[in-house]
Amino acid sequence: MHETSLSSVSTEPLQAEAYLERTLSPALVWTLARRELRDSLRDWRIVIPIGLLTLVFPFIMLLIGAALFDFLEQYGATIIGEQMVPFGLLAVGFFPMSFSLVIALETFVGERERNSLEALFSTPASDVDLYVGKLLASLLLPLVASWFGMAVYALAMVRADMWSLDAYTFALIWLLNTAEGVLMVSAAVIVSSHTTSVRAANLLASFIIVPVALLLQLEGLILFWNKTTALWWLFAGVIVLTIALLRVGIRSFNREHILAREIDFLNLERAWALLKAFWRAAPDDVPRVRQVPEEAPPFHLRRFYTQVLPAMLKRDRWAMATGTFFVLAGFGLGWYLARAWHVPAELIDFNRLDVSQLQAQLQANQTGLAMLPRFSVRAILVHNVRVVFISGVLSLFSVGVVPALSVLAPFTLIGGIASVLAAGGQDWGRFLVAFILPHGVVEIPAVVIGLAYALRIGAMVLGPPRDFSVSEGIVLAIADFLRVLILVVLPLLALAALLEVYLTPRVIVALYG
Repeated sequence: MHETSLSSVSTEPLQAEAYLERTLSPALVWTLARRELRDSLRDWRIVIPIGLLTLVFPFIMLLIGAALFDFLEQYGATIIGEQMVPFGLLAVGFFPMSFSLVIALETFVGERERNSLEALFSTPASDVDLYVGKLLASLLLPLVASWFGMAVYALAMVRADMWSLDAYTFALIWLLNTAEGVLMVSAAVIVSSHTTSVRAANLLASFIIVPVALLLQLEGLILFWNKTTALWWLFAGVIVLTIALLRVGIRSFNREHILAREIDFLNLERAWALLKAFWRAAPDDVPRVRQVPEEAPPFHLRRFYTQVLPAMLKRDRWAMATGTFFVLAGFGLGWYLARAWHVPAELIDFNRLDVSQLQAQLQANQTGLAMLPRFSVRAILVHNVRVVFISGVLSLFSVGVVPALSVLAPFTLIGGIASVLAAGGQDWGRFLVAFILPHGVVEIPAVVIGLAYALRIGAMVLGPPRDFSVSEGIVLAIADFLRVLILVVLPLLALAALLEVYLTPRVIVALYG
């Protein structure tokens, strides 16, 4: 049977150009992946640490678990030790995956430093073939190590008579670890294709490992409280994010740009010049302004609102759709969790709302609804702007996780309240119309727009636009975020704060009076 190999395919320019127009070739993808796997397995600096983490770390966790069981048994709290078993399984699956991330981080940039990238790119494999082949090779070894480590840990726990997981929970944890592994490797391959040195790629690894480690702790907390159904929401979110990363990675990968990319030095003077130029430029002007910042057109407020802003919103419609999705997902999650956790219906009773007291506060200009320490226009505005601004800052370090949570959290609370009201036979629609709609009709779009551009900052770390370096992409995203925050979000949030203080309480009185 004929076997395709990288050394046997012709590298004639015309043939290569014709091949690049073809679709994905499974044979070439597997050949690329097999070549990478063979090189990784020959490197003792990779094999030995992975082997130790896979074979030794599960027994270390077993010893820790046994010591914990013995300690808790003295106080009759063995159930707490049993609830720690799922977290141990999560950790055992995560650590080999996180260490093996080094393979993915150096997929392309490592080839460049070894001066073997030109030979690899001279093959007639398409960009999609190259990217998928490298991705598959980076993924297989970490996944196998994670699965094997989990199996060793499970067998050791069974032999020690410490196993307390059912097949359903074990399968769920296995799915979560697998999905998070694919997520981390997908992000690492994007980083590797957009950086110019292995050292830079390794530094950016913290932007991948830290958010996933925080997610791991959240999963452990959920498992500790035995709320396994909530993990399916996290699993769905990881799958959606992984698909987005795969899409971004394939679309932004270009072999010519990787070969031509220079070292991405930190140049504060150029970064400041680009920031000012991107602030003034419309989306269509950005590629030209990137080359020559001095050619950025002058800033005009009218031009921004009539031309630049509509073009930005059209270009970033998927970011807006993502923000809207988190609003709806947060409401649905809150509704579901209130039912799943059996929140008592009598906990919230708006039928006993003291409207007369609220009217007296309004007449005295003391609209203290205990929503904030100070229920004033200034306090509400400062709080909302602070949330959006901090989300943008932390988005850079969390790859967009913090902005997503900033949208998800408040609407989860709103959905939970609505669910409790519905369970108690109260009109939850009236609650939304009275407490949320009067100012939310302005505040919600403002928050979605602001946090959508905050999400772009985190996204630029993993997938900058074509021809852009990582630093240039981040500067572009920061410029877009700042001008949207100052010129769009801030005025809308100021109007929403006015409505929340002077209109919303009166609507509450009218509907609940």
